Amino acid sequence: MRLVQGNEAIARGALYAGARFYAGYPITPSSEVAEECSVVLPRMGGMYIQMEDEIASIAAVVGASLAGAKAFTATSGPGFSLMQENLGFAVMAEVPCVVVDVQRSGPSTGLATKPSQADVMQVRWGRHGDQAIIALCPASVRECFELTVQAFNFSETYRTPVVLVADEVVAHMRESLRVPEEGELAIIDRKKPSVPPSEYKPFEADEDGVAPLAAYGSPRVFHVSSSMHGPEGFSNNDPANAARKIDRIHRKLDMHRDEIVMTRSFDADDADVLVVAYGITVRASRAAAREARSKGVNAGVLQLQTLWPFADNEIRRAAAGARRVIVPEMNYAGQVAGEVQRVLGPERDIRGVNSYNGQILWPRDILETIMA
Repeated sequence: MRLVQGNEAIARGALYAGARFYAGYPITPSSEVAEECSVVLPRMGGMYIQMEDEIASIAAVVGASLAGAKAFTATSGPGFSLMQENLGFAVMAEVPCVVVDVQRSGPSTGLATKPSQADVMQVRWGRHGDQAIIALCPASVRECFELTVQAFNFSETYRTPVVLVADEVVAHMRESLRVPEEGELAIIDRKKPSVPPSEYKPFEADEDGVAPLAAYGSPRVFHVSSSMHGPEGFSNNDPANAARKIDRIHRKLDMHRDEIVMTRSFDADDADVLVVAYGITVRASRAAAREARSKGVNAGVLQLQTLWPFADNEIRRAAAGARRVIVPEMNYAGQVAGEVQRVLGPERDIRGVNSYNGQILWPRDILETIMA
């Protein structure tokens, strides 16, 4: 049992999952992830590299992953913006890797040390073109550890980048963490090819929608391209091939959606007012819901641990008996509230509670809307 910071728990979770390569550039409020890795990774036989910028960082991570390593980086909003092109390459080339985005207040430099939850849509749509991605969001130090492990498991299983979307408060608070024993949490490694080297096609998927991945330097020599490509990895501009590729990038996640989407429910079964929350707002939401119940209003909370793919089915079920749904967020436009409205329909009473001044939301802010 240890008292650790959220960022430290993220680093420890990555190491527990088998990550042995980190390339990054320090940026508030994610720098402690890099700091922890710089100390611990070399002791474990891994590699830590401080790159010249975030563009180089994600490029190094992609290269290390193609060489067979579990690789990751950590950044914040401005650095995450710089990573989008190479992250798009990782989506197109189906390269497993993990990016930690510790959200801070913007735009631009903004309030560099203050919290925000305004990167949600950028995480989903920041790269150009038709593409899909997995994003997880922790609400506690324990979840920083566990969801980082899960991020690597998803990345390796589905051969895709995964973004861990934390926020400054969760990343910097300290809580007790019991580090699991080796083997206590499942660790998944990428599927390796079983065919002879001469028959290996790096983008020929199995029935589960995922293609086995060899490593650079192995007997299986293969080509990876950012251009539209066929099963062999070489450029192929045929319309039918392009349609198959784009469809498969989406389908390999869609067909496993129920294994990817994770939520937690707190007194939501009989909720007259449902609060849908993620990240640090989960804590204020639970406190507000408890206070509302003491005042005679049945309020409950649905926590989104998976932000993308979005929890459409889970929200519909949880909100089926609710007369009102509240979505507290530290952003201006209500980025998740809009998705909840899309899922439940325009006729449903969806209310946002928003903070965009670099300050957290308090239980009283949410309680006022619950009791309205």
